[in-house]
Amino acid sequence: MTAPGRRLTEPVVHLDAALMAEEEELWREFCSTMSAFTPEQAIAPGYFEEGWSAKDAMAHIGTWLAEAGVALEQLRAGTYVELRTDEIDEMNARFLDAMRDVSLRDVMSQATAARSRMLGAWAAISSQEDIAADWIRKAGPDHYREHLARLHGWLSELQEP
Repeated sequence: MTAPGRRLTEPVVHLDAALMAEEEELWREFCSTMSAFTPEQAIAPGYFEEGWSAKDAMAHIGTWLAEAGVALEQLRAGTYVELRTDEIDEMNARFLDAMRDVSLRDVMSQATAARSRMLGAWAAISSQEDIAADWIRKAGPDHYREHLARLHGWLSELQEP
């Protein structure tokens, strides 16, 4: 029996409120930090030794948010296959290459859209919440936190006289 007003096809959602709040807070900090870069600073190489820019960091975050959305949709559909650890470096290189010539504006739009898709896919899952929460943590708050410190440092370096 379903609750009044609830359709049989709607999933029963058990989202982690603390994780949702953490993701939102760190996403806002990540976006605020990115918006502190001028367009010229955002594309300046030096964020990482490999020649990444702040824009590349945003593209990196966005592509992993998109990847998390795919994984969550696979979980919902029952087609999920765990990502192998040895695939991550190759995927990072492929994503960086694919996004290298994309404009800052488009990179930011892509990341925002990927995040929305990921959160929507998360809300649609009614089982395997632990795997879903792991993907949210890895692509969201843990990943934002991993890059925020260096973004703050890089911004300071670029703003020094």
